[in-house]
Amino acid sequence: MTIPELVRQQRIYFNTNTTRDIAFRISQLKLLKSTMKKHEKAMLDAVYADLRKSRYDTTATELSLIYGEIRNAIRCLPAWSRKQRVRGNLLNFPQRSYLLPEPYGVTYIAGPWNYPYQLTLLPLVSALAAGNTAVVKPSEYAPNASRMIANIINENFPPDYVHVVEGGTDVAGTILRERFDKIFFSGGSAVGKIVYEAAARNLTPVTLELGGKNPAILLPTCNIGIAAKRIVWGKFSNAGQTCVAPDYLLVHSSIEQRVLEELRRLLVAHFKNGAIGENYVAIIDDRHFDRLTKLIDPAKVYFGGTMNKQERYLSPTLLHNVSFDDQIMKEEIFGPLLPVIRFDDLGDVVTRVRALEKPLSFYLFGKRSAITDALFRDISFGGGSLNDTVLYFANRRLPFGGIGTSGIGSYHGEHGFKCFSHYKAVMEKGTWIEPWLFKVPPYTESKLKVLRWLIEH
Repeated sequence: MTIPELVRQQRIYFNTNTTRDIAFRISQLKLLKSTMKKHEKAMLDAVYADLRKSRYDTTATELSLIYGEIRNAIRCLPAWSRKQRVRGNLLNFPQRSYLLPEPYGVTYIAGPWNYPYQLTLLPLVSALAAGNTAVVKPSEYAPNASRMIANIINENFPPDYVHVVEGGTDVAGTILRERFDKIFFSGGSAVGKIVYEAAARNLTPVTLELGGKNPAILLPTCNIGIAAKRIVWGKFSNAGQTCVAPDYLLVHSSIEQRVLEELRRLLVAHFKNGAIGENYVAIIDDRHFDRLTKLIDPAKVYFGGTMNKQERYLSPTLLHNVSFDDQIMKEEIFGPLLPVIRFDDLGDVVTRVRALEKPLSFYLFGKRSAITDALFRDISFGGGSLNDTVLYFANRRLPFGGIGTSGIGSYHGEHGFKCFSHYKAVMEKGTWIEPWLFKVPPYTESKLKVLRWLIEH
């Protein structure tokens, strides 16, 4: 089936109203979960073939999150789908107003390679929960995981409901020439701009989950031991190939040396140097490997810097004496390199961070105070946390999404349902009274006085 025919068939199927039925949606979510459970070992093997990512990592950071999202959607879908009462106003008395969620229709979901299951199937769960059909394209950079997603979906769901299309940029370009009712894209900002431009031709609403240089500020009041542990895990899991990972550290000069020493101690203790270990993965391909190695200034390596191109292995690497003018600060790293910038003046740091593009995530370590509250207010970012990294992403009650070049829109949990739904505004008007005389001439000052009071209150 060609892509234009696939989209046409999905539109026909959507217009049958089958997907609007809540019981149908729940049954399809259950089918997705049971199918994934059935093929779980094969899914784990596929990601290992692409990234040499362990069963432990893939289960914890991908599959369990998807299972939890499905379970939550099944439990909450009846409540999410109800019409939501909205207060009225005096002008429209007597009336009842409400919002009525409806699915957009035919959707397109494009997933990335770094968490190929989680970041492709989480939005699919939201799309199906909201009652849409979906064309799904996994990333070609993780070919084994992509094939696994295609097998799971295409062998268990009819193509006019949900279908996976595999391929590279040529396939993506063909898909984007079609008119969709909603597009959801996760990936880099450069491709995000192409998707946004294509969507604009049909005025298609989009959600873009992109990335950015995520700062982590360590104040003198922080618990250094806890901060180091949470930074090491958040930064070096998945070999730093995580959109919400801290991209660089801003450390107060009074604690810089202690922070560096604690980071090094943890890396020595938990990461086997020179090999892919249980909690470490390969760089996705040679192009990304070469890009990352060019960002390393040997004179600024505090720890690490070990590499093996044949294995696409790049060890966790700490860099110190870094400045905002260094090349590593000119782009999102998306790898296991962690530059540390020392600061004395917090106000100057805020100015420098705000001069950069708005990050997807922002992390702050220190005792909660007026200073930390002010930093969260003054720095613009998608989401973040005090005294932790990354894990805010796992709270499905928080919306996940960026701002500016780090993304448009948000999802997860009910926010995902809203992401794939249009909320129709409906007002039911009573018929036992009609203020007709205020609507037609003659207009008088007394009428205007009453009308203004009704409108402005």
